Amino acid sequence: MPTGVWRLVAQREISVKLRDRNFLISTAITIIAIVASLTVSGFLSGRTETIDIAVTGSEASQVVELAGQLAHSGNAKVDFAVHEVADAAAVEKQVRDGDVDAGLVPDQPTGWRLLGKTAENDKADTYISAAAQQLAFQRNAAAAGISAQQLASGGAVTSTVLEPHAVDPGLAKVAGFVIALLFYMSAVLFGLAIAQSVVEEKQNRIVEILASAIPLRQLLIGKVIGNTVMALGQLALFVGAGLIGLAATGKADQVSRIGGAAVWFVIFFLVGFLALASLWAVAGALATRSEDLQSTSTPLTMLIMIVLFAGIFLSGTALRIGSYIPLVSVVAMPGRLAAGTAAWWEPVIALAIMAAAAYGTVLVAEKIYRRSLMQTQGRLTIRQALALED
Repeated sequence: MPTGVWRLVAQREISVKLRDRNFLISTAITIIAIVASLTVSGFLSGRTETIDIAVTGSEASQVVELAGQLAHSGNAKVDFAVHEVADAAAVEKQVRDGDVDAGLVPDQPTGWRLLGKTAENDKADTYISAAAQQLAFQRNAAAAGISAQQLASGGAVTSTVLEPHAVDPGLAKVAGFVIALLFYMSAVLFGLAIAQSVVEEKQNRIVEILASAIPLRQLLIGKVIGNTVMALGQLALFVGAGLIGLAATGKADQVSRIGGAAVWFVIFFLVGFLALASLWAVAGALATRSEDLQSTSTPLTMLIMIVLFAGIFLSGTALRIGSYIPLVSVVAMPGRLAAGTAAWWEPVIALAIMAAAAYGTVLVAEKIYRRSLMQTQGRLTIRQALALED
């Protein structure tokens, strides 16, 4: 019997997926959603916010105008619009009526009082306070007969970034979450497809015809390879869409750093999914009817959920340990790489451990699959399947 029959099975699995309209539409919608969400979020984060401030008197206007200059010099996405009114009572009325975001009135002898309707406006408080202090500083220096520069001598602060090429921590956290979510979606979507395909062939007795023409080992290899190719292709599209969306947000400098972690994620996913795919095939082989699939696949679904939660919630030492545990490393190690907390050699070692574990898993799964696939009397347990003869 030819040993390359698995290629025909793999081609059939791929062609069935490519002709599945629901699969194609959902993939396209997901890609569009990823790019659109990142683009919109980038647009919103880059949009300048205008804060309307009601004031009374020229001094208050001067404070707000200087606050705007300070915000611009600090590259803050905020503008201040001045609305001059007759007196403090009018300022308070505009704030209460919601016509402005905040109000600035004199509060002698301490300086100024910033009014908010239901809560403080942090941005207005930050820059208006800084502007008021700077103007008071200049005024007091003039009163003392010295310049503001002389008065501020020795107080300059110079900022130095020690790791200018590091990944933004917030972005790294989001990347870790997305990696875990993509793993869960792909593992469950394609895994269930494998299990359902196996149990349907078994339930309809088609597997008996296939078994007479194709060695069961070749049948399993074809199903695993075919679905792995499709899962990997879809995942690569999603990752590519995410990187394109990231570049569209104006964070192109982060793409190369996150991109390295994304490539490692695809590699880890490929190795991990080979093991998962064989286990999903076992879940289908242990079942006799489609109704049995929920029971036979529950342990596998729980395992995938544990990996999902590990990728989202693990941190520190726990995340470092998890990045070497097979399957958990699929999401943990790329997450560490995205955050810049893993050395170059760590993913190599973790991948070797993952590959060894995947190889052992596939061998055991293949044995269970062959022994249980032709049993149609009822649902089997793993122990019962191992006890059967080939």
